[in-house]
Amino acid sequence: MSVSHAAPGGTFVYVAQNGARQISVLRMAPENGALTWVEDVPASGNVQPMTVSPDRRFLYASLRSEPFSVASFMIDGGTGKLTHMGDTPAYESMVNIALDRTGRFLLGANNPKKVLRTGNLTVAPIGPQGFVQLHDQMVRTPPKLHSVQVDPSNRFILGASCDGDAIIRHAFDAATGELSLEPLTPVMVEPGRGPRHIRFHPSGRFFYVVNEYDASVVVFRYIPQSGMLAEVQIVDAKPEGYVPGDRRGKGISAAGADLHFTPNGRWLFVSVRGSFTIAVFAVDPATGRLTVAGHFPAPAEPRGLAVDPLGRYLLAAGDVANNLVVHRIDGQSGALEVIDEYPMGDGPNWIECVRLP
Repeated sequence: MSVSHAAPGGTFVYVAQNGARQISVLRMAPENGALTWVEDVPASGNVQPMTVSPDRRFLYASLRSEPFSVASFMIDGGTGKLTHMGDTPAYESMVNIALDRTGRFLLGANNPKKVLRTGNLTVAPIGPQGFVQLHDQMVRTPPKLHSVQVDPSNRFILGASCDGDAIIRHAFDAATGELSLEPLTPVMVEPGRGPRHIRFHPSGRFFYVVNEYDASVVVFRYIPQSGMLAEVQIVDAKPEGYVPGDRRGKGISAAGADLHFTPNGRWLFVSVRGSFTIAVFAVDPATGRLTVAGHFPAPAEPRGLAVDPLGRYLLAAGDVANNLVVHRIDGQSGALEVIDEYPMGDGPNWIECVRLP
């Protein structure tokens, strides 16, 4: 991989590597999606989920080895390089983090290691200089809370409980960062599916859940007045003929993992770790319903995906293959064409793709 000497700004890719305890920074060439190495930034723990502030000035990463913490980084707007600002203790092991729409509060989906039949949702304020403060709120949730998102209005927080078969909902005060202590009525998913990652459609009208255990995708219509969900459709992201097996002694699972849209909302990509594939769905803009457009090979195992800000390239992290694969997205069919693959350190698992001035 060559070293970047490009002009300031552009599109930058950040790849968290759990085993290597580092974040790699790469610059993407807009004309062909090629990546050039910028730097590897060490982390003080097993780095996994990341999120970027709305103004693209800061990157935050969850460190999932003890002592659990969240790392704050400043992003250089010209070079894309990261400056480590420090680590803030976390309440538990945060499997997913997200920011509210203002970028003033960090939300965490926590998977307690010592209390197996519960999860928790935390909120931490972010100081004026972009540094995460100590968590000042925590509410218990059903077990194995695996992701968290704020709704487009910034009034409701939703989360996926993998072993509680539920989408949890809390009212959120964006002025104070306060969560409602009493949750709103959860939205239940058929037992055994295992809600994992969640994502709003770019229009804000629809809400999607990829289920871990059977790799299905549930489509909901979103009701912004109440933060409620109305089920529209359930589709399968597994390729035809694939039969899930036991995953490392943890039970039978297809291991549905991640989901991302193109910015125009036309295409949805869903990774399935068990089959080493990425499913492509066409999205009906009126109803939110999905139509399968194809299944494409992915590196072992495709735990994290990202779409570039212009919607032309899909990146997939091979958590076992230790590589990053860049695909060109066909804007008319949604088909994926492999452009190149790049070696990574041990355990690449999360990708952020950011356009800088």
